Amino acid sequence: MSSFQDTPASLKFFNTFSEHCLAVLEAARVAGKPVAGVYCIYAPLEVIRAAGAVPIGLCGKRQAPIQAAEEVLPASLCPLIKSSYGYAKTDTCPFFSASDFVIAETTCDGKKKMYEFLRRIKPLHLMHLPYDPSLPGALQFWLDEVGRLCGFLDAHGGSALTDARLLEEITVQNAIRDLLWDIVRVNADGAPILTGMQLLPVLESKSFMVEAEPYLAALQGLRDELADRRALGQAGVPAHRPRILLTGTPVGKGSHKVLQLIEESGGVVVCLDNCSGIKGLDKPVETTGDLLANVARRYLDIPCACMSPNPGRVEATHSLCRDFRIQGIVDLTWQGCHGFNVESRIVRETAEGLGTPFLQVETGYSESDTEQIRTRVEAFLESIS
Repeated sequence: MSSFQDTPASLKFFNTFSEHCLAVLEAARVAGKPVAGVYCIYAPLEVIRAAGAVPIGLCGKRQAPIQAAEEVLPASLCPLIKSSYGYAKTDTCPFFSASDFVIAETTCDGKKKMYEFLRRIKPLHLMHLPYDPSLPGALQFWLDEVGRLCGFLDAHGGSALTDARLLEEITVQNAIRDLLWDIVRVNADGAPILTGMQLLPVLESKSFMVEAEPYLAALQGLRDELADRRALGQAGVPAHRPRILLTGTPVGKGSHKVLQLIEESGGVVVCLDNCSGIKGLDKPVETTGDLLANVARRYLDIPCACMSPNPGRVEATHSLCRDFRIQGIVDLTWQGCHGFNVESRIVRETAEGLGTPFLQVETGYSESDTEQIRTRVEAFLESIS
């Protein structure tokens, strides 16, 4: 059996993927393609790309720009929102600098109000989400919003949408989701092959894909290498480590404090159920019928805490705990993120119903509470062992 430190060679591509994409992004701009900065997984990538634009994920996962943001925004606001605005205000996110405009979404009140300031810095299109997808007219409302996005893209350097282009991009994005899901699923079949810290850059990479062909090839290479390791019984993580589901608010490079603490303390995060992780990967876009409506339906089905009620998260918790043989759930909530904080109670009740140990961690991007959280996490993992 391979050691805990044994790293699959195919991971190297993903550890520096965002930096590589900056050069490719510049080439796309030179070729005349508009660049659309996006913050959220509700932004319909198929539509943006089919309209001739390049969607790119924007920064918002580090502490450094928050001080500048608090000159405008309340200190009590969610760190993700403050970091996102701080990067824009200080012009220290290369992806924001490269973007011609921003595509935003009404996933929470704090972000909605922050966008009023962000649009002073760069052109911004705001997509309005219905908060209960089950209501009559919710899908049509969201489909109209997707159509309104098409008009914005066309007016800002994009091209008219065609079914052929949309089908092409749907096929690409479905393939990406399938490959990422296969990569994550390798941890479900035995002793974990990848740690959560190793999975993180792979899952984050989907936000920075500019050229589909080399990206798909890299995902296929990693998927195949992991499958070979599984077939040979080469687990990358000792089997005795408690198997943890990390759920809740998004995690990325710079905001990975809790994920890292879990694994430093003896656990292994076998699955990340958040919007920077697996959320939505199991939801392909149908390729027959009204393609634009299919795209709208797929994105509206994403089970985020901004939806009320949000039964999809309970269903996901049940299935992930079963499929990944979860031994403990850690629910991460950013300070000031009221939707996820309130919903944490529902996740706790779900965990109790499953008989699975549960820990909520509410924190920010600062490192000041690291040792306090470490103590709580160590005690939680000891209770599982």
